[in-house]
Amino acid sequence: MADFKLHEKSSAPENSHPLLEDSEKEFGMIPNLHAVMAEAPGLLKAYQNVHSLFVDSSFNENELTVVWQTINVYHSCHYCVPAHTAIAKKMGADDSITEQLKKGETLNDSKLQALRLFTEAMLEKRGQVSDTDLKDFFDAGYGNQQVLEVILGISQKTMSNYTNAVAETPVDEPFKKFA
Repeated sequence: MADFKLHEKSSAPENSHPLLEDSEKEFGMIPNLHAVMAEAPGLLKAYQNVHSLFVDSSFNENELTVVWQTINVYHSCHYCVPAHTAIAKKMGADDSITEQLKKGETLNDSKLQALRLFTEAMLEKRGQVSDTDLKDFFDAGYGNQQVLEVILGISQKTMSNYTNAVAETPVDEPFKKFA
């Protein structure tokens, strides 16, 4: 088992210092995920950039939450499920979405359920989705842009979910109540 350090600005590689400062400004702390990723400045920078790009996608706060939490639950990410529950609350997303996803229940909103099913299909089939998967997604009101944005979300969450699995990242105190 590897031993991953939770870096502070003082212990992180120099190229991570400004990235950790950005994390602190955004979250009011350095999340443990970012503290682990700081060991590899390129990973932390990529994660932060992809996160910003995904937040700026065409998805609203509920749709962002569906994509993030579908991936987090699929990967059984002990860290990201509670972290994104807190983020969803901060964004004003519907609380029932995360709860239904955690429990494996069908989402109340059919369009959001189609987004969930498409995201799961992308994960399970490693992008090799069927024409039926695409048709169902398009019939729900999504288009090619959203197909590609789901891939963007999967890219972001793969970085964090895999990091947390390997590093066994401890859940930050503010997120523990959502575990």
